Amino acid sequence: MGGNDAAAKIAVWWDMFDCPVPEGIDARGVRPSLEGAFKELGYTGPVSITVTAYGDQKQTPEHLLRALSSTGVAVVHTRSGCTCALMYKDMVKWREDNPPPAKMMIISNQVLDVFNWDLSRLQQRTCYDLFLAYSVEPRAGLFVRTRKEWLWEKLLTKTSTGESSSAKFYCKSCSLDRQSLKSFRKHLSTKKHALEEILRPDDSQLQSVTSKWGKNYAATPEFATAKIHVLWDMFDCPIPDGYDARRIRPSLEGAFKELGYSGPVSITSYGDHKKTPEHHLQALSSTGIDLAHATLEVVNGRMSDDIDEWQYNNPTPATMMIISDEADDAFSDFLPHLLQRNKYNLFLSYSFRPPQMSVLVTSAEWLWDSLLAVSETRRHVLLRKCSGRSIERVGESTVMFYCKVCYSDFKHLDEFIKHLSSKKHALNGKRITDHFERSENLQLYWIQASFFLND
Repeated sequence: MGGNDAAAKIAVWWDMFDCPVPEGIDARGVRPSLEGAFKELGYTGPVSITVTAYGDQKQTPEHLLRALSSTGVAVVHTRSGCTCALMYKDMVKWREDNPPPAKMMIISNQVLDVFNWDLSRLQQRTCYDLFLAYSVEPRAGLFVRTRKEWLWEKLLTKTSTGESSSAKFYCKSCSLDRQSLKSFRKHLSTKKHALEEILRPDDSQLQSVTSKWGKNYAATPEFATAKIHVLWDMFDCPIPDGYDARRIRPSLEGAFKELGYSGPVSITSYGDHKKTPEHHLQALSSTGIDLAHATLEVVNGRMSDDIDEWQYNNPTPATMMIISDEADDAFSDFLPHLLQRNKYNLFLSYSFRPPQMSVLVTSAEWLWDSLLAVSETRRHVLLRKCSGRSIERVGESTVMFYCKVCYSDFKHLDEFIKHLSSKKHALNGKRITDHFERSENLQLYWIQASFFLND
């Protein structure tokens, strides 16, 4: 950990509804427990931590409020249904004023259900080290990549009490703050406060700040000449009937150049190439497009493996493009984390417009058919350029043919086609099909068993 990181400020947003101070724990120990946990991770003092505790402070015992504020924990009054929305609004504002290497910590059980989607997209654009604590572990994986996670009660065993300090008290309902606990408690019991909570209810819905982000941004200098790697799922986005497959590469490159991208482009097409017409295979390979044979059962897994291998060998700045209708479903278990960690540029293309915005932050998106729609005049220019390039590429033997069923590579199309018709390949394909059939049957069995047991 660098010197700047070790002494960076850390902001903590604490939902006291989800993670209250446990019985028997001295509330003065909350802040030093957090500081102790961070120091164990290598944050050498002084660690500057701003802790804000959100909750219905009318219900919080006065001795807890006094103990928290005495160690510099800011206390915020919110109503239970509005806590997440107000916390997130404050997080977004803080991010605007505090760029990395500042750190963020969220103490809440609501990250999966409330913060996950929008915060993941924010993190893909500007990534902070993010820490998480909860009283109940999330039931599923998060899109948000975390540096470290703790169970709340275990986190509070780090140390006992902290140094004396002071903090403000905030009432979100009335948009005011108080310097002393006495005046804060007095305010919460006033008729004016009660009236404000009735007449000006806080928004209980989290306000997304990324849902209106645009698409098809012009290339930034960092990525304008960087390499672009395209992974194309031909099951979802096939070559249209009557379309000259030699136009695929120049159509993509033309779309990239319209946005200011001029870096080298590599393309791999994934599909059942036993069923792909040979003239398409010849046309694609003649323009420098690698061919990867994969069955429908394994195509997403093989594309995921190749993304992982590609990012290992290609540090950012670089751009990745996925042509698929299933980018969110097939790759959301790892790709949001990859984009937060490595800051790649991402393009998407699909055969139909998704019903909702992707959790993946993109710099450009296209409908597959519109991406391939090239005017007749431009078509001849592109084909002429492509033809010259293809002679050069084939002469350099740069095109590769992959069998993702047998994990075999070939340098020549005829060898690839011969392999796909071999008994060895057929046997490996049958093993994969049988494996998936057994898995589906087993899954169906357990679903039926669960249904009868609960009946």
